[in-house]
Amino acid sequence: MSTSSIADGTPLETVLLRTFVEIVDSGSFASAADRLALTPSAVSGHMRRLEQIAGASLLARTTRRLELTQAGDTLYAYSRNILDLESEARAKLRGTPLRGRLRIGASEDFAGAWLPQVLQRFRQWHPEATVELKVGITADLLRQQERGRLDLVFGKQCSRVERSGALLWEEPLVWVYAADQPLAAGEPLPLAVFPEPCVYRESAVAALDRTDRLWRIVFESSSMAGCLSAARAGFAVTVIADSQRIEGLRVLDRDDGLPALPMARFYAFAGKDSPAASSLIEAARRAGQSRFASRGLRD
Repeated sequence: MSTSSIADGTPLETVLLRTFVEIVDSGSFASAADRLALTPSAVSGHMRRLEQIAGASLLARTTRRLELTQAGDTLYAYSRNILDLESEARAKLRGTPLRGRLRIGASEDFAGAWLPQVLQRFRQWHPEATVELKVGITADLLRQQERGRLDLVFGKQCSRVERSGALLWEEPLVWVYAADQPLAAGEPLPLAVFPEPCVYRESAVAALDRTDRLWRIVFESSSMAGCLSAARAGFAVTVIADSQRIEGLRVLDRDDGLPALPMARFYAFAGKDSPAASSLIEAARRAGQSRFASRGLRD
């Protein structure tokens, strides 16, 4: 990246960085304009100004989408840190830092794969707040929230969850199996699943029922670690969100005779509005957006 203009003293304005990050996180100029309450021409103007300051192109157009250039990838990482520091500073300058206890419920997949980085960001913003965590099945956690036992629930939305939450992000669901073992042909597909209700289980069964593939449930566990262990051992095939893949597992697809799966959608369900809950939801949304931004942007 050319740094001549930056070195000459032209500042990296946070309003321009926020527009850039929103384009990457939302996937397009149009979506960024909606989120920022700007016109598309204003968003384009912000990007032109930022690229002038950076002295480099930040986004490259392909036939179907936008992609970060090498310079854009570098600036994106710095932009996220700069905007996070700004949020932290604003929270401290308000003079009334968040205190007290926030009671959180999280599905096991969210708690294992995403919650550590979410809590790290939240801790930076609100060091005086405390968190109480309960891990379980989303539907059970929402029932506890209705009884006033939880302030905020992170999880997935399945057919038995009637409440609408705030969508944080979405990612592909994948079939996984032992990386070092072949999948037996000509036999019913052995499945490892969570107890009902579970969106992973629902998605797997619905997809298989639309095909001629025979299947049977051979392993059921309320633990993500249990289903992953069954898959790694070659005992059964299981369905997980793509971000939850671990070493020792391979993805199965149409070449293995398995149908495509839908996207997994992660939500935040807030019992009532509060500054602490809103801040933690924002931390979770940013964690997911940062993780998937590198997969490419829609034009």
